[in-house]
Amino acid sequence: MEIIPPITQIETIAEGRGIRELAQLRQRYGPGNWKKKKGIAMVRVEDEISVYAELHWYEAHGIGKVKLKVKRWL
Repeated sequence: MEIIPPITQIETIAEGRGIRELAQLRQRYGPGNWKKKKGIAMVRVEDEISVYAELHWYEAHGIGKVKLKVKRWL
């Protein structure tokens, strides 16, 4: 599975202490201003098949996107 940029319609779902996995994120990736985000992007499922999907991920300044996952197919 491969994400085909760009990711559009990006929204912040939660930030700071509103994130359930905040302790695990800080332990694994380090301290930062963590935010949980969602957006829409094209995902290549097989060689010639690409589908739009809603993606969720965590992001912090200086660390970038981590734990990117497909939440639902559109």
